[in-house]
Amino acid sequence: MKLLSTSNAKLEKGEKFGYLSFGLSLAPHTLSGKNFCPHASAGCAAACLNTSGHGALKTVQDARIKKSHFFIRDRAAFLTQLETEILAAQRKAKKMNLTLCIRLNVVSDLPWENLGIIQKFPSVQFYDYCANPKRAISFLHGKLPANYHLTFSRKESNQAQVELLASMGMNIAAVFATMPEKYLGRPVIDGDESDLRFLDGKGVIVGLKAKGLAKKDTSGFVIA
Repeated sequence: MKLLSTSNAKLEKGEKFGYLSFGLSLAPHTLSGKNFCPHASAGCAAACLNTSGHGALKTVQDARIKKSHFFIRDRAAFLTQLETEILAAQRKAKKMNLTLCIRLNVVSDLPWENLGIIQKFPSVQFYDYCANPKRAISFLHGKLPANYHLTFSRKESNQAQVELLASMGMNIAAVFATMPEKYLGRPVIDGDESDLRFLDGKGVIVGLKAKGLAKKDTSGFVIA
């Protein structure tokens, strides 16, 4: 069972920008029996991209749950395998003459800065979306590893946090039914063009189009 994968439509878009992107897809929210998205809202959980694209396949869902159980039951062995796969990814990126980047929370929201793996690979660019305001503030204050970039995720339940963090210069990801030019007075960029959030300018709103189940959202998670 491999942990990292490049078979994600959005991750694959990075190649045209010179990046080889790998992602770790664990089971989101409480699907594994453990909450891997402790700051998820009801709207976020209902609209999760976990079941979009290949995620709709039972084999993919089973694999994500299996990987999550591996993480829960034997953390040390999981991290050892992850480290081995990152080394292999480095070799592949070098062979392809691409820059390696890794998103460890494709559909989860775990504090990877506390698990040591990012610090072992200072030349690899790691990045994630997160909904934990404390982690976002740590990122803004330079307290996370220098090679780890975070974008804060707006949900229907955290607007006050979004506005505060935006005022502090944090980039915010938000899902829109129709993409505006500005939100909260800040320029909205197309977050679907690629997943390379660490290349975004500072102080922007990363606009994401409503996809899959999100198109039926009525919670306010999707901004009309």
